[in-house]
Amino acid sequence: MHILLTAATTFEIQPVIDFLQQHGNVVQGHTTEVLITGVGMMHTTYRLTSHLQQRRPALMLQAGIGGSFSPSLAPGKVVLVEREITGDLGVEEGHVFKDMVDMGFLGADQPPYTSKWLNNPDTHRWKATGLPFVPGSTINEITTKAERIAQLQQKYAVAVESMEGAAFHYVALQEHIPFLQVRAISNYVGERDKTKWKIKEAITALNEQLINIFKTL
Repeated sequence: MHILLTAATTFEIQPVIDFLQQHGNVVQGHTTEVLITGVGMMHTTYRLTSHLQQRRPALMLQAGIGGSFSPSLAPGKVVLVEREITGDLGVEEGHVFKDMVDMGFLGADQPPYTSKWLNNPDTHRWKATGLPFVPGSTINEITTKAERIAQLQQKYAVAVESMEGAAFHYVALQEHIPFLQVRAISNYVGERDKTKWKIKEAITALNEQLINIFKTL
């Protein structure tokens, strides 16, 4: 099996890149490849789609750090994202956010969406990891306002936020390639005091879990 590991930045997954290289990019008999897409949905969609035109993997993994909406998901914790939604694609009217489905521009079950979400249909495959499955919101602008945070929580009950997750899910679903998104929590959404962020700890935990995933494939 050929596996593609993708991330927004090299910084987030350098330890696992080193691990793969030490094994000649072959783990458990599976060949591996790393793709760094750049930050954001546009970069992720373009780089990933372009790559798939050249080589099609049997499995895709996306890894990175992200923000938490929930006190139960503290910085340093690692989660698997079971479904994604674009949290800022739409319009705000009268303090109410309306997404593309609400506005009638997209069908709630128009492929690859299911009830407006981009679901991973193979989450059962990863239960042995012991990591929690959570819903994610992908945004272009990092959420900082309390009102906007409350909107996202009330409307979608999301647990984590990233800038690439939905793009990854969308491409994987459209291409019918099995996939898994792994996120480590670096901070709480809305916390702008970076002295309270746990980026180093999140990256350490993320890479430890990624290596475990590779070892158990």
